[in-house]
Amino acid sequence: MKLSFKSKPKSRVKYSILFVCVENAGRSQMAEAFFKKYATSEYEATSAGTHHTSQINPLSVQVMKDVGIDISNQKPKEMTEDMIRNATKIVNMGCMDKDFCPTLFIHNVIDWGIEDPKGKPIEKVKEIRDEIERRVKEIVEELKREEIE
Repeated sequence: MKLSFKSKPKSRVKYSILFVCVENAGRSQMAEAFFKKYATSEYEATSAGTHHTSQINPLSVQVMKDVGIDISNQKPKEMTEDMIRNATKIVNMGCMDKDFCPTLFIHNVIDWGIEDPKGKPIEKVKEIRDEIERRVKEIVEELKREEIE
């Protein structure tokens, strides 16, 4: 998958990635945290949900702590028009709830189709975390290649 961030100048402008899912309680929070870990300071990430909950999935917090990232102070956020408008790229984590799927509200998104960790055993949540980390690393590597070009 080729991502293009060339629409923005390569000066000190930050590129912004928005990771979205329905509740902003697991997948998108993990993606945001991994992106912040692996990307340079030129890039920023945020996450949001179309029907956000009041707290992050405790298993998501636990599996991220297992890899040295603390998301326990993160709060689920509601996706806003400003977030959509200001994002260079938008990544939809996957739609499990078709009534609140982010792709109903935004277009031209990268859809990862990652399984929701909600209600899953911890081993499955770890697998989901690892898949998110792998995909975030791919995005970061693509950004680095584009900087060189």
